[in-house]
Amino acid sequence: MLLAAILFMGVSSPDLSYQGNSETLCHAMATWNQMAATEGFSELHPYVRKIAPDFSAKGKMITYKTSGGEEGNAYLVKADKKTNKYIFVIHEWWGLNDNIKQEAEKLAKDLGVNALALDFYDGKVAEKSAGAMKLMTGVKQKRANELIKGAMAYAGEDAKIATIGWCFGGGWSLQTALELGDQAVGCVMYYGMPEQDVDRLKTLKTDVLGIFAGLEGRINPKVVAEFQGNMKKAGKKITIHSFNAEHAFANPSGARYDKESAEIAYMLTLKYLNGRFGV
Repeated sequence: MLLAAILFMGVSSPDLSYQGNSETLCHAMATWNQMAATEGFSELHPYVRKIAPDFSAKGKMITYKTSGGEEGNAYLVKADKKTNKYIFVIHEWWGLNDNIKQEAEKLAKDLGVNALALDFYDGKVAEKSAGAMKLMTGVKQKRANELIKGAMAYAGEDAKIATIGWCFGGGWSLQTALELGDQAVGCVMYYGMPEQDVDRLKTLKTDVLGIFAGLEGRINPKVVAEFQGNMKKAGKKITIHSFNAEHAFANPSGARYDKESAEIAYMLTLKYLNGRFGV
């Protein structure tokens, strides 16, 4: 059985304190960047390979307006039938590459909703860890919020929106759900940095599904347990599934891909999201 119980003994927690400029990034994502800069982090993402060189996109790249005056980019996959249901898809630290576009297509098809994969890197994509690190640490809170708010405006004020993301995108999935306010209907975060501010978590309008890697040394079981505790303090519901796998286990283009665990995680994701979209 791949679904593993979360163990709390003998696992150290990273230092979650952050002394940087809060105007640059929220506490949680600044902590993520700080963690990503530590020795060994890039080894969790040794490479990204093209899983479908002949990828024929079913969706399309779009641009949308943001309050900052600069346009935002996103990959849009429309549902087969007209609907006001959307899932916002947030990419890993590599950027909005074909792997994420394919995930968006799969989610749109399997859920029967519109999928909008946001581009936090404004058109840039990395294939090596050094490049990914540079792009990820270059993300600014103001610009990220503008991209999120612009995507909300594109979807429309009547849209029901869920979020999903992996790694870098896992943390931003939660931050995006927080920004969505009453339009949020669901949030899935794959091995992403949790929000530690209980007062901020109190503003969350949806529950959360957390998919985590039990063998990971950074966002480890102790960090996850702290997140559960903070969500409880905030009066919010969270469901956690921890797998006997490494960080990035759900990425088929990565070296740490665990097919069996990824398939189970996706099954749990679909069940959760179908319930939140009322399917």
